[in-house]
Amino acid sequence: MDKDKKFTGQPLLSQILSVIPATTIKQAAQKHNCNRYYKKLPFRVHLVSSLYGIFSYCNGLRELCEGMLACEGKLSHLGFDKAPARSTLSDANTNRSYRVFETVYYDLLNKYHGLISDSQLKGLSIRNLRIIDSTTISLFGDILRGVGRPRLDGARSKGGIKVHAMMDAFSGVTEFVRMTPAKAHDRQFLLKLKLPKESFIVFDKAYNDYRQFHSWSKQGVWFVTRMKENAVYHVCKVLKDKTKQHRKAGVIREQIITVGYKDAKDTVRLRLRRITYKAKDGRVYVFITNNFKISAGQVARIYKCRWMIELLFKQIKQNFPLRYFWGDSQNAIKMQIYCVLIAQLLMVVIRKKSATKKSFANMITVIRLHLMSYVELLNFLKDTYLAWRKTYNPDFSSA
Repeated sequence: MDKDKKFTGQPLLSQILSVIPATTIKQAAQKHNCNRYYKKLPFRVHLVSSLYGIFSYCNGLRELCEGMLACEGKLSHLGFDKAPARSTLSDANTNRSYRVFETVYYDLLNKYHGLISDSQLKGLSIRNLRIIDSTTISLFGDILRGVGRPRLDGARSKGGIKVHAMMDAFSGVTEFVRMTPAKAHDRQFLLKLKLPKESFIVFDKAYNDYRQFHSWSKQGVWFVTRMKENAVYHVCKVLKDKTKQHRKAGVIREQIITVGYKDAKDTVRLRLRRITYKAKDGRVYVFITNNFKISAGQVARIYKCRWMIELLFKQIKQNFPLRYFWGDSQNAIKMQIYCVLIAQLLMVVIRKKSATKKSFANMITVIRLHLMSYVELLNFLKDTYLAWRKTYNPDFSSA
């Protein structure tokens, strides 16, 4: 063997895991006392094994464990000597609380939030924008009940888990996550939120709840959403009306309206802005907001940012294993979802550090193919061909 070759000391996976501080894992394990009954599978080994399965896109525990068998000569870099048994991982996925993985995710988010956040969004003057939406992951009805009636043919009905997320528009990662059965109404998620004053929040009309809107108005929290077609409202004042000359795209009508909701025996009236906007493709949207200071054009641009969370859900579902699960319990499913969120956050942090121009999907694919290769991670992502040649051929010159 040529002794002059310069190999990096750690495989790619080990370098990715180094982004997670050891104290974060230790403190999370102590907080939830999750190592008490798992001497053969400490939390760190469980987390590392799960992340290996996520990055390798393993659709089952058998694939995960047999894949790690092929890496036993390199597992010392990951902090353990041998691959865990499938039965051991299965028991841990069922019985070890998913809350410890949740704690790791939020600790990492707090640590790297400043690094991954952009200072501003193009076309927006606001500094604190959050986006809310949900995505449904299909499951069988005996795990989590879904919406709809039982099937007439007696077959198992499809259920699902609904993942509600609040995304920070400036960082591109989920800031708050809750999981419910698919049949739970979206607006219940709003009751779990704690937002600072002067925050802006945007969501679709499935989350419309006038009672919550009134509470936010009192707290100084501003929202932007679309108005339901069957909404009942009273027009107090017309600020702009260009409906007769609305051939061009832009704001064609702006109104001050009031809407009502029942509170005990009385009807409470809430004052809002109603903005009708025509897009370039000819579609007409009706927005409502409780902020009376920003321009109507800014309201439309804020709602346009809502598409960012759809792209985030697409990014997660396409690049990480969420079609098949490594357990048939609610705990195992929620644990795997939080592992996916941890992996996505790690990739956002590493992508920021490497300043790569690769797309997220291309970056994940390259890492998956070279997960246990000995090459320097950040240079490998920035210029894959050059970093690989320099690692395995010291005489290679970029010239």
